[in-house]
Amino acid sequence: MESDWIEHRRAHDGERVGWIQPVDEGFVAIDLLGRRTTEVVDWMRAEETLDELGMGYLADPHELRLDDGAWLRVRIAEVSTVTIRVKKDDWGDMTAPQVYYTVSFPVSDEQLRPLAR
Repeated sequence: MESDWIEHRRAHDGERVGWIQPVDEGFVAIDLLGRRTTEVVDWMRAEETLDELGMGYLADPHELRLDDGAWLRVRIAEVSTVTIRVKKDDWGDMTAPQVYYTVSFPVSDEQLRPLAR
């Protein structure tokens, strides 16, 4: 997390949904994975973008690039400003082994990306 990022929380419940970073004469909205979600926009648009994005995308399936270059379907298990933990998607099988991977924050799309639908 950059030192100039300003935390943004939803008004109705106070839940953090991202950050707003001052850039030049405007601002960039940053999601909970540390990814830019806008170009340089005004403050209001940055807030609106984060509020609309919310946190629901964290529950969506993602793909993790493994060391050999292959992509693995995963689910996000934990997000902090230090690290992101993902779990191999087991489709809810309670008997499947739990396999976790750690990626750095902020994450890049070359490392972790939303699963193409």
